[in-house]
Amino acid sequence: MSAIEAETIDLVVTSPPYPMISMWDLLFALQNPDIKVALENGNGYKAFEAMHSILDEVWRECSRVLIPGGFLCINIGDATRKIGAHFRLFTNHARIISSCEALGFHSLPPLLWRKQTNSPTKFMGSGMLPAGAYVTLEHEYILVFRKGGNRRFSEDGRMIRKRSALFWEERNSWFSDLWDFKGIRQPLSQKGCRSRSAAFPFELAFRLINMYSIQNDTVLDPFLGTGTVTAAAIASARNSVGIEIDTGLCGLIKGTITAATEAGNKRQSKRLSDHLHFAEGKELKHCNSFYSFPVVTAQETALRLPRSVTTEQTPPSSPSRLRYCSDHDFYEASGL
Repeated sequence: MSAIEAETIDLVVTSPPYPMISMWDLLFALQNPDIKVALENGNGYKAFEAMHSILDEVWRECSRVLIPGGFLCINIGDATRKIGAHFRLFTNHARIISSCEALGFHSLPPLLWRKQTNSPTKFMGSGMLPAGAYVTLEHEYILVFRKGGNRRFSEDGRMIRKRSALFWEERNSWFSDLWDFKGIRQPLSQKGCRSRSAAFPFELAFRLINMYSIQNDTVLDPFLGTGTVTAAAIASARNSVGIEIDTGLCGLIKGTITAATEAGNKRQSKRLSDHLHFAEGKELKHCNSFYSFPVVTAQETALRLPRSVTTEQTPPSSPSRLRYCSDHDFYEASGL
């Protein structure tokens, strides 16, 4: 992240390779050969720590580039694995919390994302026989950290913050600590790519970006993957910086960006239609000044949802560093 100036990023949303998940073993071992040796010798704890030591450097850089009051959101799952003769849990989320708090980040309440990916008949261990079976992991964590105290906004920033408000009913749903929607398993058929990605769904990134940043902010994903965070940033009228070391994914990233404008506009339109459905037949006390429809709170009266109209890619300084910007205007009231 050396190309990114200090305190220029408003929000980080990312999902790193998961330590002790076998599909990432080679990637970690390429950066530290001791990991391969530890796994072959059955030393799971040593491999676990070595993998996280690599991620620690990323969290340190996130601390450097984030503005005071900026947020770091990390989607991570724990891992279960048999190393040598023993099966055990590797608590990735706890290890990352420890690392980020040591850097001075303040932990905030996390979210549990229930992915619904496991079959109800799936089991591990001794099956129906007690004292040797293991529960299946059907959730991941979305860890939320803040760099220091509350973010301070300029006068212009306060106006943009009001425009970036959530609907009351969205706030109630999104700020619940349990999210329940399906994950995605994405095969990568493009030449030069690994066999599959571990991409989280667009909805996860879209919510986090709208919850923890305002329009015109800059969002960073240091593990860009197929470009989901950049797509969600475009949909939300945020700028984005994405970093990906696998150059074989560049074509997929560009495809994600190309499709982002249309998909993002549909998601914003759905926010409007969902709110109109929610408000139908209700006597709400306030009126949105732009759309002229009723809203629950005074904080929603200046809300405007963005519509992406152009996407600009600034020339990357290397094939592995991409930066995208989203221009935007707003839905006209007549377009509802």
